[in-house]
Amino acid sequence: MATERSGDLRLRETLAFIAPGTPLRDGLERILRGRTGALIVLGHDSVVEQISTGGFELDVPFTATGLRELAKMDGAVIVDRDRTRIIRAAVHLMPDQSIVTEETGTRHRTADRVAKQTGFPVISVSQSMQIIAAYVGETRHVLEDSGQILSRANQALATLERYKLRLDEVSSTLSALEIEDLVTVRDVAVVAQRLEMVTRIAREIEDYVLELGTDGRLLSLQLEELVTGVDTERELVIRDYVPSRKRSRDPSNQLATLEQLSATELVDPASVARVLGIGTGEHLDGAVAPRGYRLLTKVPRLPPSVVEGLVDHFGTLQKLLSAGIDDLQAVEGVGELRARSVREGLSRLAESTILERYV
Repeated sequence: MATERSGDLRLRETLAFIAPGTPLRDGLERILRGRTGALIVLGHDSVVEQISTGGFELDVPFTATGLRELAKMDGAVIVDRDRTRIIRAAVHLMPDQSIVTEETGTRHRTADRVAKQTGFPVISVSQSMQIIAAYVGETRHVLEDSGQILSRANQALATLERYKLRLDEVSSTLSALEIEDLVTVRDVAVVAQRLEMVTRIAREIEDYVLELGTDGRLLSLQLEELVTGVDTERELVIRDYVPSRKRSRDPSNQLATLEQLSATELVDPASVARVLGIGTGEHLDGAVAPRGYRLLTKVPRLPPSVVEGLVDHFGTLQKLLSAGIDDLQAVEGVGELRARSVREGLSRLAESTILERYV
């Protein structure tokens, strides 16, 4: 998994600096419109130098027009890793022929092997097929037209809106059940399930935003509006319900395990419950008690340190809800004014949440 995440990160970084609106993308599109091919290595070191022969040493500032003109010559263009200077042009690349590649065309085959041998991204512009392909490690990614990406992104955004609406419903229901002390394993699993589904769709849209560059600004704003607070909610559910023996201040391990569930497993509440360690398929209707993190974070102007102190002191949400002002003041960092604020905040939350559930 670590290798996969590393590869994904490198591809995302590459897509970011060849996205629409960047100088490099401008140069690539000029090459494409000029109907000439190109092979561009985005990095230069001793390994690249060893497999390079011929050409011209330039070391000049990078410009889109300069890249376009140099691509008219046979051979590859080598750019520094910061993409600020063009190091060499018209270079003949001779990568290790023993490196396995499934590419057939000479330019694409060379791009694939150079990317694998050097570790630098390599961009190939096909003259005959009129496509731009990025080779990053073992991955080949073909750049698409912004219109096609936007169409898929808008479909994903519509799906995200529906899932987010359902998430808000089940999350509100969970809050009401917490106050009434009626939470079951199934209730928690369904909220965790919906949070993970929303997160996965959001990440897919983030990839579209990254690839769209300046064309994805509106999409980015829409995405941010929909998913604000979702990551925090995921962590709070874990901290509220994961058994003490598995719990830590950092819920990242449980979240990582949840992310590894397949799509089929994720739609099954029993699988989610098993990952969280709060029950099995036979105990989905078993009762569970929250610690109170979710509700306490909704109380205005309550610092995280005070939330931790309150949860550590009382242990469960029900004890917190029944605590008086004097009881709350027994917690370090909670004076009379803050105790009243917590008491009134929890009371208002309880009233509004129950009202929303039954009206």
